[in-house]
Amino acid sequence: MKNFRKTLACLAALTLVMASLAGCGSSEDKSSAASSSVSSASEDKSSASAEMSNGDRIIAAAQEGKVGNWGLGNEYEILALLTKYNQEPKYLSQSFDMDGFDDDSITLASAMTYNELGLVVNDYEGGYGYGDTVGIIDMNDEGVAMLEDNLFCTKSFAAENPNTVKAFVYASMQGWKYACEHPDEAAEIVYEAGSSVSSDHQAYMASEVKKLVETDTKGNAVSDYGKMDEEAMQQTLDLAKKYISLDDSSAAEKLQTLTLDDIRDTSYWEAAMSKDFDTPEKSDVSVQLKWLPQCQFMGYYVAKAKGYYDEVGLNVNIVSGGGDIGETTAVNNGTVDFGVTWVSNLISANAGGMELLEIAQVYQRSGLVLVYKK
Repeated sequence: MKNFRKTLACLAALTLVMASLAGCGSSEDKSSAASSSVSSASEDKSSASAEMSNGDRIIAAAQEGKVGNWGLGNEYEILALLTKYNQEPKYLSQSFDMDGFDDDSITLASAMTYNELGLVVNDYEGGYGYGDTVGIIDMNDEGVAMLEDNLFCTKSFAAENPNTVKAFVYASMQGWKYACEHPDEAAEIVYEAGSSVSSDHQAYMASEVKKLVETDTKGNAVSDYGKMDEEAMQQTLDLAKKYISLDDSSAAEKLQTLTLDDIRDTSYWEAAMSKDFDTPEKSDVSVQLKWLPQCQFMGYYVAKAKGYYDEVGLNVNIVSGGGDIGETTAVNNGTVDFGVTWVSNLISANAGGMELLEIAQVYQRSGLVLVYKK
């Protein structure tokens, strides 16, 4: 890796300088002394780094202006984290690769456990290969977690097509259950569906996404796929109200009045889990993802591949995200019937005048971490 090569070059140069200054003794003595000095300095630095608490790291990086994030909806967790440690709530704009982390322009870089963290740690295609020299600060452990990937539609679509919504939720959760029980197979299904990343990275993603689906913010196991945990959702809404900044004054005012009943309805999920629904009112439906095909969304690809949608009378078209029209807008204007988004994005959309409704909460904990070099 680049940093490793730089380190070797620096060590070699330092050894030569120390050897030339020594002025006496054998070449072996000089080389040994230089090597010992470099090793000692490296160990001291590593030891000092290891002794730093998460709070110390956050404060140091914040004061240097080296806390990074993309600003796509999970920056609110970063702002909450900085506020927790009495730092100015601002972050450095981070690109979608991890080059800023690699070249040390970002000390604490944002990473999703199922995506960027894998690229930083692993040495497969596209990876940086840092291995166990990378440390993480987890938003769940820090108490500032906000829920991410959910399933939603418009309130009017749900009211007009209740059986379609329940059938779609049921089949999708069957897909998620199978995907989590067979992550390697799920990764293969997603890869064959037109993966945007390598097969190795898909396999890594599947194993990490499984953890987000089956573990809550406190580390407890979750077996009810898609459940909407009241406490976790309320924390997400509370943090959204505190840190989401909307330019439109009426939207900003509406944001402060939103309750959980304004953004989610548990009845569709409850009925789906009991398989309490009739023939779908609409059989041909579409769902838009938040991003490109990857194991972040493996449950839907598995549900389609395994015939779970067919079994409930649905013909589902999975639409990739990442285009000009975001998932909340696409669902709101009727371009697609269902969408996958982060809860903070849905909250912002509803504050801005949309009438969207969460019908299942797929991820039970935040996948956001800050990574640093040990």
